[in-house]
Amino acid sequence: MKLPGDPHLLYSLVNMKLRNDCTDLDDLLRSLGVDEADLLRRLAAAGYVYDAARKQFRHTGGRGVA
Repeated sequence: MKLPGDPHLLYSLVNMKLRNDCTDLDDLLRSLGVDEADLLRRLAAAGYVYDAARKQFRHTGGRGVA
């Protein structure tokens, strides 16, 4: 699947998939056919990190890292 280039749309998409279709991050990565490091890097650049306990990406409150 081609993922959105906009990190905020990507955040919305992956959280929706995690909430509705996937059991955890590994399941999401398999279902989308994407690389974990790439996904985490793209979301971290916009200030999002994965919270395994909540099974969702959350904003850190900062602008993220470039």
